[in-house]
Amino acid sequence: MARVRYGPRTEADIAATKSSRAVLPDIWSTGVVAVWESDPDAVAQVLPPPLKPAERSLVRVNISQVDLFGSPLGAGSFAVSAQHGAHTGWYPLVMPMTTERALIGGREVFGEPKKLGEVAVERDGDRVRATLTRHGITFVEVVGRITGELPVPEPVEKLDFYLKFLPAVDGEGFDLDPVLVHCTRNERVRRLEAVDGEVLLRESAFDPVADLPVRRLLEITIGEKTSDQRGRVVERVSAQALLPYVHQRYDDPMQVLDAPPLPGGGE
Repeated sequence: MARVRYGPRTEADIAATKSSRAVLPDIWSTGVVAVWESDPDAVAQVLPPPLKPAERSLVRVNISQVDLFGSPLGAGSFAVSAQHGAHTGWYPLVMPMTTERALIGGREVFGEPKKLGEVAVERDGDRVRATLTRHGITFVEVVGRITGELPVPEPVEKLDFYLKFLPAVDGEGFDLDPVLVHCTRNERVRRLEAVDGEVLLRESAFDPVADLPVRRLLEITIGEKTSDQRGRVVERVSAQALLPYVHQRYDDPMQVLDAPPLPGGGE
């Protein structure tokens, strides 16, 4: 009998998948990173419990491109500084991705707020332009001029906070209690350059990052980096406390109910 591809995979198939994942080569991306001080009240408002504001009200945007196994991938992250107990890290509000493959794993496994979008990093001589665009709106643009090489930093461990949840089938709350995820990345850099430039935030009803203005720009850099990623669930989160923040994940919170019955009896 011919094998049916929607049928169960064998133990050997599953083991081979795990093995190939364990020996992934280093994937180096070229990315622009900008960090600035923003309005403390605005940063505090976007942090769901149990996250709290960090000592400094910072915003970080990371806009990168990489050739991933022969296919171009653009990846972005717009995050605010946050504190969880003794841990200081970043809470991303939106993470545009240019491919479905990059989006699915992050959302379903880690709870990352990934959405399909357009991500671009352009370099022409010493001029740099990096953008995040969705629904025809370039809601983040970083532009500037490269001013020189920076010392290559030592490898560093970075921490992101994600909230993983599953909206309830009846549209009321969640099917299971949400969880807070600590995602640790060990980052290595092989080239880093300073950029003298500016960050432009444009109004978008779908990605309202303009509410987190640039009060004082701290740095813009462009570099070549690679990192691994490991996540762990650190605690259950109050569903009632998280509900007011669910809209952060969707362009329209009601879209989780946009699955009408299919013609022909599909449900």
